[in-house]
Amino acid sequence: MPKAETTLFRWPIRIYYEDTDAGGIVYHSNYLKFFERARTEMLRAIGVSQEVLLQEKLGFVVRHMDIDFLQGAKLDQELTVLTHISQIKRASLDFCQEIVNLEGRVLCKATVKVACINTAKMRPQAIPSFMITELS
Repeated sequence: MPKAETTLFRWPIRIYYEDTDAGGIVYHSNYLKFFERARTEMLRAIGVSQEVLLQEKLGFVVRHMDIDFLQGAKLDQELTVLTHISQIKRASLDFCQEIVNLEGRVLCKATVKVACINTAKMRPQAIPSFMITELS
């Protein structure tokens, strides 16, 4: 599979009280949720429904993630999750993601390898060709 350099996808988020700890700073595990939602919305934006894929016994699972917490996000901040695919392989996608504030400062960044699997067999499966076409 060729190396991908996809268009940068932007997903706006706001920090709610439920996202924070007692000090009003985003609790570390919530960054994973923000990244997950942005990846899902990126796929949705190109016409990929994860619900339809699951009906076809096809799913995506996180295989590996590197995350770097650079600066804490705070209650009521408006942020953007930036996402692009850095590599497409036969049965996996590599995402690069950043959460930035309105000034463009990176608060958290991650690289995420997502594997495509057959959910009935729990085995790797090739990414459907229509997705590769849309993602390339």
